[in-house]
Parts: sequence; C-alpha cells; structure tokens
Amino acid sequence: MTESAAGIILRSQPLTETSLIIHWLTPNFGRIATVAKGARRPKSPFLGKLDLFYEADFSFNRSRHSDLHVLREVSLRKTNSALRENIVKLRQAAYVAAFITQMTEAETPLPGILELFAKFLESVCIHEPSPQLVFAFELKMLRELGLEPDWHKTSLAAGTAKAAKALAERDFKAGFGLKLADTQVSELRQFLHGFLVFHAGKVPRGRAQALSSTYD
Repeated sequence: MTESAAGIILRSQPLTETSLIIHWLTPNFGRIATVAKGARRPKSPFLGKLDLFYEADFSFNRSRHSDLHVLREVSLRKTNSALRENIVKLRQAAYVAAFITQMTEAETPLPGILELFAKFLESVCIHEPSPQLVFAFELKMLRELGLEPDWHKTSLAAGTAKAAKALAERDFKAGFGLKLADTQVSELRQFLHGFLVFHAGKVPRGRAQALSSTYD
C-alpha cells in the first residue's frame, strides 16, 4: 500500500552499494525508516534529494513484514543549506536529531515534535550558534513530552530558573532576546545533563559538541 507523508530526514545510512536507509520524522507516522533503492547510483531519481535535515514530501510502500518501508518518490521542500556551511550548526542539528530519536518511539504520531524540529532548524540556520538554542529545544521537547522540570523544586538559582522557564515558553526567536550570563549557561548545562540522565537513562550523543562554541 502506497502512503504519503511530509517529513524531515533525521539520519541516512548505506544499505547496499546502491541503496540507502533513510530515517524520517513525520507528523502522522512519527519516526519511520525507508529504503531508497538505487539512491547511490549516478542517475537515480533520488539524486540530490536525500541529505540530512532535508524537508520533503514523499511517498512510500508500507512493508507488511518489517518496519523498513520502500521509498517511492521525494519532492524537496527545503534543504536547510546553512547547516552545511557551519560545523557548529551541523553539530547542534545532529544532537537534536539524536535527542528526538532517543526520546520517542518509532511509528508513533509526533506532530508537535516535527513542528518543533522544523522551527529549531529554521532558527539554527539564520542565527549564530548558541548554547541557549540547544537548551531551548531540550526544554521545549521535555514540555512536549510532559517532562518539563518543576522550576519551584529545582536547585537552580532563581535567575537561571526564570531564564530556563522563559526558554521553554517563548518561541525560538524570542528566546534569542534572553541574555544568559556565563554562570547561568554553565548551571543550566549541568542541570539539564543530570535531568536527562535521570529521565532518559543517558544523555543523547553529541551534546558536549553541540554546546561547544569552537570549530575543533
């Protein structure tokens, strides 16, 4: 059965010498995996359409025997090309993709999280990389999952807790208007690290690199 969806590419990996597995985040199907047969061939109809964090409309044939479906057609909406021009931005997007993968179940509808990810990608593309953008996504995601911290019961300094609550509540653009002191960035970084370990068992891969302002 052929189905249609809109989504963002979370991950891509080789399957054979000519084919790829493409992991998508979609609103109605959640995280799904598709096989792009022949995608690595020079004349493939998928050529130039299947890269990390591309946003697209696509169709696929649902498998009856596994959770790996067959990709049929792809129509690009947005490439988020700025991510490929700045390694720190790319690291932040990669961490957020890992965060989503760790914190969600496959093939479960995730309309709010897809919208959140799309807005994050838009923000990271047009702004300079900033730790508070990563914090904002983490906090918004936790809120979406019903895991937002109780700010009255944390050990955070009052000013840091107030800033964190604002990052969770405001949109990404408004969040850039907040000026966090270095001490607040450090405090919030450590607090969320512990919070994620407690609720997710471990911190999603790539967080340290995503929060670094260096290009090493």
